Amino acid sequence: MCDVLGVGVDLCAVPRMERAMARERFAQRVFTEGERAYLAAQGRGAARSAAAMFAAKEAVAKALGTGFSGGVMPEQIEVVHDALGAPGAALHGAALERLQRMGGARVLLSLTHEGEQAAAFAVVTGGPRETRPQET
Repeated sequence: MCDVLGVGVDLCAVPRMERAMARERFAQRVFTEGERAYLAAQGRGAARSAAAMFAAKEAVAKALGTGFSGGVMPEQIEVVHDALGAPGAALHGAALERLQRMGGARVLLSLTHEGEQAAAFAVVTGGPRETRPQET
């Protein structure tokens, strides 16, 4: 078992992200090189994926308890995918420092999109809780 140290949720409109992605500077400022490569491979679904990724960044920042303040910036929260496509978060810079200060060990992510909306839910967990055997 592990302790839940923070939770965050966010919603992002796909059309809004589509307009933002039309400005190259936005993508350069908000998404990491790896995220931009992932989005480029999405073709027509890129705006939907970008909206979910942006919602994930916001949700993780909320789970860290800072939002985008105290040095925590969107590009420091990287959405990654495992071999099966499940999302996760790799933190860098001030975001990683905040995770470590709060005793966090892992960030769990769930992303979804339906129609013109994308949502993300993030949970920051601590290390495994020490368990003691029951005395008999």
